[in-house]
Order: sequence, then C-alpha cells, then structure tokens
Amino acid sequence: MGIFISVPVTVECVVASVIFAALYCPTAYKVLGILQSLQYRGKKLFAWAAKKNNKILLRQALLFMLCALSSAVISLCFFFVGRWAAVIGLAPYALFFIAYVWADKKFALRSPASPTPRFKRLYIVFAFISAVLIYLALTLLNFADCVWGNALFANLKYCVLSVFPLLTLPIAALANCIDKIYETPKNAGYVKKARARMAASSLKVICITGSYGKTSVKNILARLLAVKYRVLATPRSHNTPLGLALTINSADLGNYDVFIAEMGARNAGDISELCGICPPDYSVITGICPQHLESFGTIENIVKAKGEILSATLKSAAIAPDCEELFADYSVKRAAVCTAENIKCSPAGVSFTLRIGDERAETSSQLLGAHSARNIALAASVAYELGVSLEEIAEAVKDIPYVEHRLQLIESGGVNILDDGYNSNVKGAEAALETLRSFGGRKIAVTPGLVELGVLEESENFELGKKLVGLDLVILVGETIITPVKEGYISAGGEREKLRICPHLKAAEEVIKSYVSKGDAVLFLNDLPDIY
Repeated sequence: MGIFISVPVTVECVVASVIFAALYCPTAYKVLGILQSLQYRGKKLFAWAAKKNNKILLRQALLFMLCALSSAVISLCFFFVGRWAAVIGLAPYALFFIAYVWADKKFALRSPASPTPRFKRLYIVFAFISAVLIYLALTLLNFADCVWGNALFANLKYCVLSVFPLLTLPIAALANCIDKIYETPKNAGYVKKARARMAASSLKVICITGSYGKTSVKNILARLLAVKYRVLATPRSHNTPLGLALTINSADLGNYDVFIAEMGARNAGDISELCGICPPDYSVITGICPQHLESFGTIENIVKAKGEILSATLKSAAIAPDCEELFADYSVKRAAVCTAENIKCSPAGVSFTLRIGDERAETSSQLLGAHSARNIALAASVAYELGVSLEEIAEAVKDIPYVEHRLQLIESGGVNILDDGYNSNVKGAEAALETLRSFGGRKIAVTPGLVELGVLEESENFELGKKLVGLDLVILVGETIITPVKEGYISAGGEREKLRICPHLKAAEEVIKSYVSKGDAVLFLNDLPDIY
C-alpha cells in the first residue's frame, strides 16, 4: 500500500496523465468540430454518431484495437524489467495517436472546426476532463496492482487506457455540458444586447426564411435595395440567434436604413426566437422542401416552423409562388407579386422579363439557372414594396454578383467549375443539374448526396442518382449516404464505367484533374458537410 501512495508513483501518474491527454486530445478534434457544426447540441451529436457506417467512430474503434494489442505485446516483451514494462507499454499510444491525427487530415472536409473562442474553451475543458479521467484510471490501476499483486496484471495494467478513443463521444458531451454553464448566460446576455439595440433603432427590418434559397435571396435583395437605401445584412449563412446578434452588435446601426436578417430553423420555435431579436416589418419565404425533415419529422411541421415568421410580420410578406398555398391560412398582407417571365438560360447567365401587375422590364443577370430568375423576382417583390421602381430593380439586377458556393461559376484553365457546395436540398440539386447540362463540353458532377432528409433520405438520394444519368462522369464522394445515389444511377441505366467512388474530396479532385480538358464543365453539388 505504501508503494501505491508514494510520491514517485503519484508524480508518475500526474506526468503520464498530462502526456497521455496531450496525445489523445488531438484525436478528438474532429468530433469536437462536428459538435461545433451541430451548434453545440449534445443530443444532435449522439444522433450523428448513431448514423450507420459512421466512419469517424469506426476509425476510433480501430485506434482502440491497435493501441490495446500493441501495448499488450510491448509490455509482455519487456516483462523482464518488472513494473517498468507497463510504462514502456505506453509507447505505442504515442505512435498510434500521432499516426491517427496525421492520417485523419486526409479526411478533412469542407468546413473544418473553426477555432472560435467558444471552441477553444470547449477544447480546454475536454482536455482537462480527459487528463483527470486518465489520472484516476492510472491511480485505480496502481491501487489494484498493489492490492492484487499479480505480475501479469502489473505488466498489462496500462492496456486499459486504450479505451479512451471509445470514450471520445461521452467525454465531448460532458465537456460541452460543463462549458455551457459559462456559455449559456454569456450568449443570452449577448443576444439581449442585440435585441435592445434593434428596439432602439429605426431600421426597416426584413427577415428571410425557407428550406432553401435564403442566402441567395438575401444577397440579391441587398443589392436591389442598395439603389435607395443603406443596407446591413447578416453575412454568409449567419442565421442563428448568435449570428444575428454578432451582426447587430458589431455594427453602427445609425449608419443604415434597412436590416436584412436570414433566419434558419431546425426546430419549432426557432424562427419565433429570431423574430424576437429583430421583429420583421417585411418577411420572405423562399420555398419549402424536405430539407431538415430529419429534425422536423414532417413537411407540415416545416411549414408551421417557417410560418412563425408570418405571424411576427408587421407589414407585408413575399412568399415564393410554388409554396404560397401552404401558407394560405396566414392573414398577413402579401407584397406585390413580381414574376419572372420569358426566362432564357445560358452558360453566360439568365435573361428574363420582370413583371409586377401591368409593369414590365427586361433584364439579365450573370447568375445561372432559371431558379435564379425566380429568386430575383421574389426579392424584387420586397424591393418594390419598399419604393424601388421596377426600372431601378431591372438595372440593379445586371450587377448582382455570384453568391459564394451557390452555383458560382469559376473558370479555371478553360474548365467551367460550378461551385454549388452549399446546396444540399432537392430543389437546388435539380436546378444545378439543369444548369450543368446547359454547358458545352463534357459534363462532370461531384456529390456526396443530399442530407438532413430524415425518412426521405434514401428515396430522395435514389432519385438524385437517376437524375445523374447521361452525364459524362459522376463522382460520388464519401462513405455514408452515397449507396442510394449509386443504386438510383444504376437502376436508371447509368453506365458503371462513368461512375467513380472516392473516399473524400481530395481524391475526387485528383480524378477530375486526370480527366477534364478545356471546355468541360464540373459541378460540385453539396461538397461534403462535415456531419455526414
């Protein structure tokens, strides 16, 4: 018992736990990144882990087996050095943890963990918990060694530490819960500040939601309104309470006339919460599809959640024509309806006629696809409501820039690249493939499939596979949801020799480099969300 409580053994445990934690924690970095992409929702993390063929968890299970086996073998090989055999048996952990981190970099996806202050705090809490658990494990193992006194156990006792890769998920969830003790009140105060600043401002507020097209319509509307107003809009896809608060609190609201807020939702009440921060004078619903069905369960629930924006709207709302009937029960005033007629698409963009009532104006845009004309018309309805004339709108349309990662055309070495990396919905996929087919040369599509479709995930990806038939090369990327895409492609008569399966995006890029030539077109459709 004296050996167990001796200073050298205690120091040994402390040092070993710190070193072991320093080696182990980087192997969990991607899981913490997944947690970040899930907006730090612990339940969502376990739902992600429950997905079949989850390769990150499978790789961690492999790491466990390699560490356990190698540690046992090394410890037994050094049996002759006594109690130090167990310490020497720790060496393989360093080797395999480092190798795992190095190999895991090859599977880096589109949106790696962002080292925000919150993420750094979470990582520190995770590291602290890991070090404490490792120290407790070492202490208990040494205690058992002293009590039991079995030579074989004394040599193999540290093999138990190999289970830590299997504990990454619960440790991450525990670290997240502890970190929220600090984060929740801090974030609530930040949102409260934003709410107060908006209440004190005289800004005209426009809120945009929908299953798809939110960011595109937001950016289009911002350009149209800039003809007459000073416009502040949430950047990129910042559509959560903290995203809105960040925009509001970091801007001098007195320098703007209009605030455009993109609003996302994964659960009932999310839109109402966002509208509580910046109550909309005007609102826009861009469209409804099965996106986020995984969270909402039914289309009806999606409609109710998006309809929360109409209940909060003070003046008028613009609703995409193809989903207007879904919101017929809401009594909010409708904005003047603007339609896009005589749409003509080409690789150079889209030309069409904007019509509001009896007014018409011809215009064109570099944006690609017929759906872009319809997005412009929806944004034009709101701009017209705020006093921008149809002629001014038509002229402003000509200067609308591409929306980053949303069917953005990039020319590289004579190859037309269609970057639709942030598109992960059924409607958008149809539009993107239609646009791809309008280009000359060979046509290549790269996709991991569509996500967050709940019970429809398999059937919709099967249908996506059927839509890929006829392209010159189809590259399916990833390991989780590509099977139904492949099955749909083959069932519809797709040629197997034109189909490639790549484990990650970098491998797909290598295939493309060896295949494409000047004049070809490559579509990147939903280029790998990290949580799938």
